[in-house]
Amino acid sequence: MSLSVDRRSLLALPAVGAAGLAAARLGALVPPAQAASPAILKPTPPATFIDFGTNAEMRFSAVDPRRYLTPQPRLFVRNHTRTPQIDPATYRLRLHGDGLRRPEGVSLGLDELRRRFRVVELTSVHECTGNGRSFFATQQGTPAPGTQWTLGAVGTVRWQGVRLRDVLRWAGVRPDAVSIQAVGLDDDYIDKGENLGRVRRAFPVAKALDDALLAWGANGRPLLPDHGFPLRLVLPGWVGIASIKWLGELEVARRELTSPWNTRWYNIGGPLTVNPVRSAWELPWEAALPAGRSVVLTGRSWSGAAPIARVEISTDGGTTWRAARLRRDDARSADHGNGWTRWSHVWRSPRAGRHELLARATDRLGRTQPDVAAANPNGYFFDAVVRHPVVVG
Repeated sequence: MSLSVDRRSLLALPAVGAAGLAAARLGALVPPAQAASPAILKPTPPATFIDFGTNAEMRFSAVDPRRYLTPQPRLFVRNHTRTPQIDPATYRLRLHGDGLRRPEGVSLGLDELRRRFRVVELTSVHECTGNGRSFFATQQGTPAPGTQWTLGAVGTVRWQGVRLRDVLRWAGVRPDAVSIQAVGLDDDYIDKGENLGRVRRAFPVAKALDDALLAWGANGRPLLPDHGFPLRLVLPGWVGIASIKWLGELEVARRELTSPWNTRWYNIGGPLTVNPVRSAWELPWEAALPAGRSVVLTGRSWSGAAPIARVEISTDGGTTWRAARLRRDDARSADHGNGWTRWSHVWRSPRAGRHELLARATDRLGRTQPDVAAANPNGYFFDAVVRHPVVVG
């Protein structure tokens, strides 16, 4: 069922205060002299998050095995600068470029988007490209710079919005258009003294015409500011950086567009697109488990390319493997086809001592998690089987 988020609910978001909205210009941040908020606006309590300052990781040990979708308050945050506060009443999305029949372009407000186009829902895994980066150092001895995520820079979200293809066709996309640059409305990003402008990244028109979404809602509620309020791009299955938050501009071009976010970063021999296969246990690191009794272990696996076909479990560090039990309502549901799959395994009478638990997933395209992830300078795409330590006693 399609769900429309009305303007009243958008304006009622508690994290966007009245003073902040009054001070915000069209597509602008609250002026620095009046801004008192940190880089992340929502609470990130230590029980549920690892706080990295501008970024925050969801602790997988805090995931509720009974809940499929990731609530926005629990979803990881990846910011390049800080979360902006934007007035939804004056917000406009601009589309322009020589890939449109009218290069000067058009602009749309939130009410126009909801009124002109069919509202849809889409469920997908949303994941940072660097998810798992810390394991390059701790598991493979090949450290990489950047936020040292474990596996919690991920979540599954049911987005609400409109298809980008509908908007592009209305705006007059040309048949020879090839590339679209999405530009955010956060602060300019400064790298080692160099101002690189606002966060932006190009993607192919083919992806835009396939399953791309312009989203204003998540899990039936308006987006939180930290997750892109009032409007964000969603490219299902693709690296998180491609789903630009606080979307202000889409440049449609008849040539390949580039930015530092697909050349300098998020690039391994070419711009990164589809996320790999990964798995995570819903357990604390070094979890204490009882000896001599059967223990039900749970976790999740996901892939950017296809639903999960099978998950194999090892409780002896990889010597032997057994099939995990998949939640078939996840694996078979068309609505959850872009989401993750929950699974469980009964560990019968584990002996006392230290153990390493391993989970290895394969998607329906035959992509399987390797034993070793390919090292790269920025620590992207750690997709190897993670060795999760537990203590039985």
